[in-house]
Amino acid sequence: MNSRKQSNPVWMLRTKRADFQALAARFHISPVTARIIRNRDVISEAEIDRYLNGTLRDLYDPHQMKDMDLASSVIKNKILAGVRIRIVGDYDIDGVCSTYLLHRGITRCGGHVDYQIPERIRDGYGINETIIRQAAADGIDTIVTCDNGIAALEQIALAKELGMTVVVTDHHEVRRDEEGRQLLPPADAVVNPKRDDCDYPFSEICGGVVAWKLIQVLYEDCGIPQKEWEEMLEFAAIATVGDVMCLKDENRIIVKWGLRQMPQTKSAGLRALVAACDLDIHTLSAYHIGFVIGPCLNASGRLQTAKLALELLLCQEPTQAAHMALKLRELNEERKSMTASGVEQALAQLEKSGADDRVLVIFLPDCHESLAGIIAGRVREVWNRPTLVLTRSEGCVKGSARSIEAYHMYHGLCGVQDLLLKFGGHHMAAGFSLLEKDIDAFRRRLNEQATLTPEDFIPKVWIDVAMPLEYLSEDLIREFACLEPFGQGNEKPQFAQNDLRILSARVLGKNRNVVKLTLGAKSGFSMDGLLFTEGDRFLEEMGDNRRIDVIYYPDINEYHGRRSLQIIIRDYRFRRDPC
Repeated sequence: MNSRKQSNPVWMLRTKRADFQALAARFHISPVTARIIRNRDVISEAEIDRYLNGTLRDLYDPHQMKDMDLASSVIKNKILAGVRIRIVGDYDIDGVCSTYLLHRGITRCGGHVDYQIPERIRDGYGINETIIRQAAADGIDTIVTCDNGIAALEQIALAKELGMTVVVTDHHEVRRDEEGRQLLPPADAVVNPKRDDCDYPFSEICGGVVAWKLIQVLYEDCGIPQKEWEEMLEFAAIATVGDVMCLKDENRIIVKWGLRQMPQTKSAGLRALVAACDLDIHTLSAYHIGFVIGPCLNASGRLQTAKLALELLLCQEPTQAAHMALKLRELNEERKSMTASGVEQALAQLEKSGADDRVLVIFLPDCHESLAGIIAGRVREVWNRPTLVLTRSEGCVKGSARSIEAYHMYHGLCGVQDLLLKFGGHHMAAGFSLLEKDIDAFRRRLNEQATLTPEDFIPKVWIDVAMPLEYLSEDLIREFACLEPFGQGNEKPQFAQNDLRILSARVLGKNRNVVKLTLGAKSGFSMDGLLFTEGDRFLEEMGDNRRIDVIYYPDINEYHGRRSLQIIIRDYRFRRDPC
C-alpha cells in the first residue's frame, strides 16, 4: 500500500431521494434548497420545519437529562448553606465557556464560588489529585466539574474520602469495564447525556451546553427569570462551534440563535475580543467563531494559562478587556508560527521515513505539547490518515490524535490501553500519554489492529447538486442563508458543473494566491470564478488546456456599487480529452 500523500479526491454526487418539488412548495423554498436539506439527513416535514424555523422553544427539556435535577438541588442547597464551591474546568474553549457559564450562573444565585482550570502541561487534562487536595486545603466544600470528570473515578473517590461534595458535568465518553458496563465516578450527581441510563434525546452536545442547561434548571429552582438564562446563549454557541460539535438537531438551533444574540452580549471581554480580531459583532458567522475567535480563546490554554481567556470573558471593564483581548490575539499569532514549524517537521519526518502505516504515529520530542492536536489535524488533511502526534513531557510522552471517518480513534486507543498511562476522547479526536520506551510497540500495535483499507484513504468531495451556472440567481443565493450556520455536520453546500471553457485566467493578490477565471458554458453563458490557490502553479498546470470541471459555491460580488454573480471554486480538474 502506497502511503505517500493522499490520492486525488473522488467527486461524489449525493443521490438522496425525496419529492423536492412538494417540499419546495410546502416550505416556500426552491427545489435546490430542499435537496440540500435532505442531503443533510433532515428527512421528515417536522424535522425540516425545525431545521428552517427552529427557535429556543424547540430545545430539549434539560430535566430529561439524568441527575440534572439532582445536581441543581445539590448546588442550590450548598448556595443556601453559604459553603464554598469550586468549579474545575478545562483549558480548551469548551472548558473555558463551561466554567464561565457555571461561574456566572452560580454567582447570580448567590453562591460563594471560585474556579480552577488545570494547566495543560503541569496538570494535564481534567481534575487530578493535586487539584482535589488543594481544594480540601482551601476549605472547599463542593466541587463542580465541567467538560471533564466523567473518567476521573479515582480522583473523585479521593474527593469523597476528603469529605467533599462533587457534581460532575461532562459530555465525553463514559469509561466501561470488560463486560461493557459503564463506570461512573462516585460523585453526588453525574450529568452527562452519554450515560446509558440518560433519556435526553440528543447526546452530541458539548460541555458548555450541559453547563448552560444546568444553569437553566438552577435558575428555575432559584426563581430567576428565564430571560437571564437565555442571555448566556452565545457562550453555549461558542463552545459548540469551538469544540467542533455536529451542527445538527438542537446544536444547530443553539448556534443559529447564539450568533444572532452575540451583538447583545453582556460580556465586555467578548466584545473586546471580537474588536481585537477586526470583526464586526453584528455579522459574526460560525466560521469566525471556529477559525478566529475560538483559536484566540484556545491560545492562552495552549501557551500560558486558560485563566487568561476566562478572565477576559468575566471582565466587565472595557479598557482592561481591550488590553487582555490584544494579549490573546498576540498569543494566537505566536501559536500559528509555532504550529507551522511543527507541521513542517512532521511532514518532513513522514517523507523521510517512507513508512507504510495505516495509522500515522509521529514523535516530535521538542514540540510544544499543546500544539500536538493541531499538527495532527494538519497532517491528517495532507495524508488523509488517522494521525497521532507525540511530544516529550515530564516523565512520559503525551499525544493528541485526529482521525478520519473510517477509523474510530477512541476505540483504537482502547485496543492498546495496556500501553497507555491515561487516555480519553471520541471518534475523531483523542488525547493520551505513555512511556517513551513504548512508542514503537504503540505504533506497531495500532497498525496491526487497524482494519483500514486503501479505499478508506481516498478523500471524497461531496457534491449536493450538479447545477449549471445559468441556474444561479441573486434570489437563490440569498435563499441559501436559511441553511446557515454552516459547520461540522451542516457543511456549506457544494455544486458542480462539467466542461466549462476557460475564457481568461489571471493571477491576483500580493502573494499571487488568487486566480480569477472567466468561465464559459456550452450554452454561451459566462461567469467569473475565484480560485484561492498558488496562482503560478495553477497557470503552469493549466498550460494550453482550456476545459475544466469545477466544484463551487455561488457568491454575489459587490464592487463600486455594482453587483454581479460569481462562483468560488472549491475543487477543479482539467479535462484532458481533445476539444
